[in-house]
Amino acid sequence: MDTHSKTATRTPASTLLDPAILLPAVAGSVRKLDPRLMARNPVMFCVEVVAALTTLLFLRDLLTGAGGIGFSLQIVLWLWFTLLFANFAEAVAEGRGKAQAASLRRTRTETTAKRLAGEGWESVPATALKPVSYPHMTLPPSVPV
Repeated sequence: MDTHSKTATRTPASTLLDPAILLPAVAGSVRKLDPRLMARNPVMFCVEVVAALTTLLFLRDLLTGAGGIGFSLQIVLWLWFTLLFANFAEAVAEGRGKAQAASLRRTRTETTAKRLAGEGWESVPATALKPVSYPHMTLPPSVPV
């Protein structure tokens, strides 16, 4: 009988379209439009300043009835879309990083080990092991064989 035939249970990985990551990322992308936060990235700060200026020029042209409003509107929309999409991508990356860190912390606290105690082995949390604990090394169930 094969001792490694147990099926490993895996925690579900966070996908690209995971609402737990995307919903906070949408709010974070709008929150990151704050010029004080945007100043940390000089290129995106310049894009934000130009987007604000072109928005003001568009509104001026709209109120005065100047021509070429469609072109101005398109430039304004593309600049703001660029800012929001870049902030969204950054917020998604941060969310995925936080999810991965939480998963690693959870793995560290949930891992059990077998420690030599007297005549046999005892199961203890991995965090309770010390260098003189003489752990029994086997493959964890999450490692495929």
